[in-house]
Amino acid sequence: MSIAPTPNTAAPGRRPSWMKIRLRTGISYNFLKDLVRDGQLHTVCQEAHCPNIYECWEDRTATLMILGDVCTRSCGFCAVRTGRPAPVDLDEPRRVGLAVKAMQLRHCVITSVDRDELPDGGAAIWAETIGEIRRQVPDCNVEVLVPDFKGDENALEQIIAAWPDVFGHNLETVPRLYRQARPQADYRQSLDVLAFAAQRGMLTKTGIMVGLGETRDEVHQLMEDVVTTGTGVLTIGQYLQPTREHLPVARYVTPEEFDLYRDKGLELGLNLVESGPLVRSSYHADRQALMQLPTLDAGRKERGKMLLERPV
Repeated sequence: MSIAPTPNTAAPGRRPSWMKIRLRTGISYNFLKDLVRDGQLHTVCQEAHCPNIYECWEDRTATLMILGDVCTRSCGFCAVRTGRPAPVDLDEPRRVGLAVKAMQLRHCVITSVDRDELPDGGAAIWAETIGEIRRQVPDCNVEVLVPDFKGDENALEQIIAAWPDVFGHNLETVPRLYRQARPQADYRQSLDVLAFAAQRGMLTKTGIMVGLGETRDEVHQLMEDVVTTGTGVLTIGQYLQPTREHLPVARYVTPEEFDLYRDKGLELGLNLVESGPLVRSSYHADRQALMQLPTLDAGRKERGKMLLERPV
């Protein structure tokens, strides 16, 4: 396995031109900002300092984060606060349903912090949240981006029983970098989470960051591992250091290399690879679903394809 730097890179430091972000704070952005604040909700868009928040919120799409805004884990890449979480808010599922309804979403993404102190990791709140969205917005597709629940199959079964349209769990990085990036997680366990959901008929999805020091060979091996789980959708984006206390950027991967990763993933058998500098696990999630969900008609799938191919 080669560990030499790949040629298509930019040195860390000043962000290269392809990492420029358009600031779009119009009516829709401010509407969502007020809605999240007034509903006492959290979004991974804000907590994780997502670079796409302006584009996504202006398009009225957001990833809602349940179970509070304090995580029991301390990942080296993540901007979400680490500490002792507040007690579970039993009214949160209802408020999330109301927010999704107010946003008039046809596809929503729900994620959460890790709640390792809870016996079920928060799975019951997860299931109730999915059910509340189903009740309040029956036509909305529900995508979940779940923690690993320490591999607890009973917790995973609770979420699968609520039958989200898309089941996501992120690998985040290659196994060699887990000690630095995900010290309280296990690469093989995360693969098992994806396989468990796929075996039960879920449309599964995962995502990684690049630019942390991985090699192309390692990314290619990760792709092969993902295929073996039955997962069909992979997102690949550039890691950005949220604060000086987090892991530094080892390199900026060029758009050309992201294209190579996309092509390689498709060659290895993935159904869809969203790969680009600003891609995040929930970026263009609605468009990906239009392409992937088997219940969708051909017209909506074609619309999804057109949206995915549209320049950003």
